[in-house]
Amino acid sequence: MSETELSIVIPCYNEELVIQESYKRLTSVLKKTGVTYELLFVNDGSSDKTEFILGELAKADACLKVISFSKNFGHQNSVSAGLKYCKGNYAVIMDADLQDPPEVIPEMLRISKSENANVVYGVRQSRKGESFFKLFTAKLFYRILNRLSESTIPVDTGDFRLVDRKVIDTFNKLKEKNKYIRGLISWIGFKQCPVNYTREERFAGTTKFPFSKMFGFATNSMLYFSKKPLKFAILMGFFSICLGLIYLAVSLFFWISGVRTMVSGWTSLIVVIVFFGGVQLLTIGVLGQYIGVLFDEIKERPEFIVSRTINMEEQSENE
Repeated sequence: MSETELSIVIPCYNEELVIQESYKRLTSVLKKTGVTYELLFVNDGSSDKTEFILGELAKADACLKVISFSKNFGHQNSVSAGLKYCKGNYAVIMDADLQDPPEVIPEMLRISKSENANVVYGVRQSRKGESFFKLFTAKLFYRILNRLSESTIPVDTGDFRLVDRKVIDTFNKLKEKNKYIRGLISWIGFKQCPVNYTREERFAGTTKFPFSKMFGFATNSMLYFSKKPLKFAILMGFFSICLGLIYLAVSLFFWISGVRTMVSGWTSLIVVIVFFGGVQLLTIGVLGQYIGVLFDEIKERPEFIVSRTINMEEQSENE
C-alpha cells in the first residue's frame, strides 16, 4: 500500500483566478479527514499566471505537486497524466474551478470504504449558473451516447469521481491516445456507486469548454465508444438503394401506362442527385472520422509532454 492514501488530480488551464481558492478549499477539507494526501495539479500549458501561482504555493506545501505540460494537450490528457503519476491508494478527479465542491470528497471516500466500491462517481442533481441550452444538450448527449454505446455510462455525470488503486492501475494500461475518461472508467467495470451533489457556479473566470470544444468532445466520445454510426451509414445506403428502386419501378409503370403526370426534366434529376449525393457524402464522412481516429492511434505520439515538475520525486518521463 502507498504511504499516500488520497491523491487529488486537478487539471487546470488558465485558472489564475481560482487556483488559490481551490487550494485553500481542498486543503481545509482534506486536513479534516485525517488522511495522508497529495494535491496533484496538472498545468495544461497555461498562458497566464497559473504555473507561477502553483509554484509559489508548492514552496510552502510539499503536499502540493505540479506537472506542467510543454503546451496545451487538453483536459482528458491532463487527467491521464494525473492518474499516471499519482501515488495515492485512491484518486479523486476534479476541476480547479470549484464547480465540483471539495466538500463532497469525504463522502466519496466514506462510500468507497463502506460499500467496498472501486469507483464513486458524482451525479449532478442540479447545475447552478448554466444556461437552459447547455443543460438540455448535456442531458441529450448522455442519453444519445448510451443508446449508441456498447457500455452504459451513468447520465448526468462528469469526470468528478473517486477511483481506487485497482481502477487506476487498470486505466493506466489502456493504450488509447484520445481518451474519454468517464466512458473508459465505466467500461473498466468493478463496483461503481453514485453520490449525489449540487454542481456550483464557477468561483471565478470563464469556462474553458465553449460549444466548439464541447461538440468535439461529444464527437470523440461517440467515435471511441460506438460502431453504430457505421451501421447507420449502412442503413442509409440500403434505404437510398430501396428508394431508388422504388422510384425506378414507379417511373417504368407510368411510362408503360402512358401517364405523364410525374415531374420530369431538371427538377426530378436534381432531387435524385442531391439525395444520393448527400447519402454518399454522409457515409464517406462517417468513415473518414473513424479513419482519422485510427490515424491518430497509429502515429503513436505521446498523449502529453511534461516540461516541468514541482515537488515530484523525480522528473516525469514524457508519455
